[in-house]
Amino acid sequence: MKTSFTVPIAIIIGGIVVAGSVYFSIKKSVFPISNNGNPALVRPVSANDHLLGNPAAPVVVVEYADFDCEFCKNFSDTMNQIIANEGANGRVAWVYREFPLIEIHPNAFSSAEAAECAAKTAGNDAFWKFADALFASQPADPSQYGTLAASAGIRGNDFATCFENASTTVATRINADRQNALASGAVGTPYSLILVNGQTPVVMTGAYSYDAVKQLIDQALATVNENGK
Repeated sequence: MKTSFTVPIAIIIGGIVVAGSVYFSIKKSVFPISNNGNPALVRPVSANDHLLGNPAAPVVVVEYADFDCEFCKNFSDTMNQIIANEGANGRVAWVYREFPLIEIHPNAFSSAEAAECAAKTAGNDAFWKFADALFASQPADPSQYGTLAASAGIRGNDFATCFENASTTVATRINADRQNALASGAVGTPYSLILVNGQTPVVMTGAYSYDAVKQLIDQALATVNENGK
């Protein structure tokens, strides 16, 4: 009898160990940083931000993300749906800010540099196309940035020149985004805040589903309507 119970018990224990290791590995990948920041410290949206949608939208989702984060890739798909649907009437916009998790993704900072060079040399539309290309190629090999840039419609040598000199051209911006993410309470990616003028930011930690984001945005839009805006 003792032998007959040994294998099932071993399987159960093994399952618990595997499940626990998976849980903690996921938790570490999403939440690699300890932080006690304040969402109210999120930097106001400006013309310098990478924005998709109506710049004058009353509801803005500010996302801090990492191009090598699988959860960010999924959330990017969600946000593209949100802008295509809920943003179609100009009431919702999406801002992307850099939060490369250099602690766990060795190429995250260079991918952020490449994306910023896409924006710097070819504008806002090119940034979003390049961002989509990075996520589609995740994890993108730095040697392929030039090919990805071309696929995003970026021509000429300006992109390559910018990337070669990224430490003096775009690194400051990336570090500023990262520091603001931490100050605002980010402990991992994606970390997003729903902003409505005059109201406390609504925090989304993690890759929320489309339905969950839509519900929060609908609630934000309801408060805007109540205020007559």
